[in-house]
Amino acid sequence: MRRLLWLLLLLAIAAGLYLLSLAIEADRGYVLFAYQGFRYQSGLWAFLGLLVVVVVLYYLIKWTLRLLLSSTRLANPWSRLHRNRRVRLASEQGMLDLAEGRWARAQRQLTRAAEADSQPLMYYLGAARAANKLGQYEQSDALLERALNRQPQAELAIALTHAELQRNRGDSEAALQTLQAMRERHPGHHLVLRQLQRLYLQRQDWSALLGLLPELRKEKALPAAELDELERETWRGRLAEVGDGGLEQGEAALSSLHKAWNHLSASLRHEPELIATYVEQLRRLGAQQEAEEVLRSALKRGYDSRLARFYGVLRGADPARQLQTAEHWLKQHPQDPALLLTLGRLSLQNQLWGKARDYFESSLKLERHPETCAELARLLAQLGELERSNQLLLESLGLLHQGLPSLPQPRGVGV
Repeated sequence: MRRLLWLLLLLAIAAGLYLLSLAIEADRGYVLFAYQGFRYQSGLWAFLGLLVVVVVLYYLIKWTLRLLLSSTRLANPWSRLHRNRRVRLASEQGMLDLAEGRWARAQRQLTRAAEADSQPLMYYLGAARAANKLGQYEQSDALLERALNRQPQAELAIALTHAELQRNRGDSEAALQTLQAMRERHPGHHLVLRQLQRLYLQRQDWSALLGLLPELRKEKALPAAELDELERETWRGRLAEVGDGGLEQGEAALSSLHKAWNHLSASLRHEPELIATYVEQLRRLGAQQEAEEVLRSALKRGYDSRLARFYGVLRGADPARQLQTAEHWLKQHPQDPALLLTLGRLSLQNQLWGKARDYFESSLKLERHPETCAELARLLAQLGELERSNQLLLESLGLLHQGLPSLPQPRGVGV
């Protein structure tokens, strides 16, 4: 059937050409163009053929131009599609370079992608990070400024990146100004609050961090467990700050320390780490008796081995009572090496040399701790047992050595 149709089509074309040839033979005709001194004459059929050729050439040129303007780079390397392709390749390669630490290439590729893209924010931010890594801080800031000019609605995202880069380069004051401005314009934004929290931690600005904690908790900027740990860390830093600042203030320092301690919630005042920090600051400020009373009360409320170890270095008003109190705890915690170490030290305060030795020996049977070895070595040296004392000192050094990082050491003589 298809062959028959093709045959009929060929016959029709042949018939048409035959009739056209007859028409040409019957009347060739002519076409004449005359204008002033110009005169052009041609056969009618030749003119019509030329006209057909011109029309065909017009559509052929039009089709070719359209192909060039919308083709792949093989047809036209300057076409729109190829430009988009080059932008995509630059962005992909730039992001890969940024992730792999090739900062110079990342900056170059991402800047190129940003300049050609209608939504350049992410490329400018990446290029700014790369420039910051290269130490080109002015260039980094300029890239962020260009990002803001191109996409002013992304002010917060750009400012957060700017503050992070300022903090990374050590310019905490500038980072603080940036974040405070964003906090005013975008109150309660969790990313602004988190960056402020990290910045205050870096600056050890405990007072500012304490002021930020309620808002962090209200906006749930951090998980509850992290917030609780942050609060403890902040108060540890604040108590230590007050204590350090009060070393030259005399009695006024104790007042500031008491005031800071009383600002803690009741639950925080029962935290062993915070109790230890507070007691240590009291001891440093010369209030040893008060420190002993605070620590004794805390251990009566809830026993903690870390606090029991600390109790042995405090000198209370009545050393005999301290020893008696600690021996009462021993009945409930007979296998605590830290408490036995404390009892040995309290025995030394009461000049009970034999009892101190027994407590130190008992502690070492449970745990070979460098402090206990050193205490017993010091006692034995005074008792004239120099050989055992030296052995314990060497053991103490060996135990301390275990906690040191593995570093190259000079080789011994003759090795």
